[in-house]
Amino acid sequence: MLNEMIFAGFGGQGVLSMGKLIAYAAMKEGKEVSWMPSYGPEMRGGTANCIVNISDQPISSPIVTKYDVVVALNLPSLNKFEPKAKKNGILIWESSTIKEPPTRTDIRIFPIPAIDLANKELKNVKVMNMLILGALVKLNNIVKTESLIIALKETLPERHHKLIPLNEEAIALGMSQV
Repeated sequence: MLNEMIFAGFGGQGVLSMGKLIAYAAMKEGKEVSWMPSYGPEMRGGTANCIVNISDQPISSPIVTKYDVVVALNLPSLNKFEPKAKKNGILIWESSTIKEPPTRTDIRIFPIPAIDLANKELKNVKVMNMLILGALVKLNNIVKTESLIIALKETLPERHHKLIPLNEEAIALGMSQV
């Protein structure tokens, strides 16, 4: 089954990392994957997004115009990609900073106050993207949680391995939000 997703937000929010991590986890499970990042020259603070396709069959094209999953971490991304979610698709949005909620009624909408939770519960806002990723994995079961943890351990540079337990906590906290 083909699952077409877009992760979007400001550069520095971990958008590309989320996409790369879920793609790597799917690869570890033997699935077909495409990962296509897009970001402006300013990157940190500018807009960034990545399209991730995961399938049991070969993927014909990484280019997608409608998505099964939209993850929006800022208002410009929500405004741009909410209309591109497929009917009955999933929209996850960062609700502690986006104050204008989505308006569609034909998709499944999940507000996650990831920035607030990361600050209050985990004392580190940098893992807010892992909270969102945990919620996504719980909602759509595209990869196993174990595969996500393995991907984290294999892709995170060794000098940052001390942060793996914190990232695992963030994934678990995100899963508990949906």
